[in-house]
Amino acid sequence: MIFTPLEVEEAWLIDIEPREDERGFFARIWCRHELGAQGLDTGIAQESISQNRRRGTLRGFHFQRAPHDESKIVHCTRGAIYDVILDLRPHSPTFLQWRAVELTAENHRAIYIPRGCAHAFQTLGDDAEVAYRISTFYAPQAAGGFRYDDPAFGVAWPLPVSVISQRDLSWPAFQD
Repeated sequence: MIFTPLEVEEAWLIDIEPREDERGFFARIWCRHELGAQGLDTGIAQESISQNRRRGTLRGFHFQRAPHDESKIVHCTRGAIYDVILDLRPHSPTFLQWRAVELTAENHRAIYIPRGCAHAFQTLGDDAEVAYRISTFYAPQAAGGFRYDDPAFGVAWPLPVSVISQRDLSWPAFQD
């Protein structure tokens, strides 16, 4: 696994190191030893999957409040997404900064999202599927979010939004 730091403090881009032969390739997408060597959270409380039918679907910004805050490793298993990490940690040097990475089934990239950051993505084609490894169990009472188009963040989404949940539209605006 190849770890590249992203511009959001403690966030990482993770690339695989495929071992190829006539059958195709084999590669690790999660390794407790390699993640731990980078100082990353290696606990997995649950694994989730998100299936998205239409191009332009947007999910987020989502996070969980302490003490249920979570780290995540996210990768796209089908199709392509524009994946965004948003730093909501007031004492972080990258507070309110965001970073986007294109994750596709073909590039096999993943991102590590540290605790205290919000997450959102937009599908770049029809029929996209996203897998999450999450460090903490989902706690509905700790779930939070902000609008995807909040001017406080200034995220430049690549496509017009074609599908978004009413819940994601109803998140409040960010107030510092």
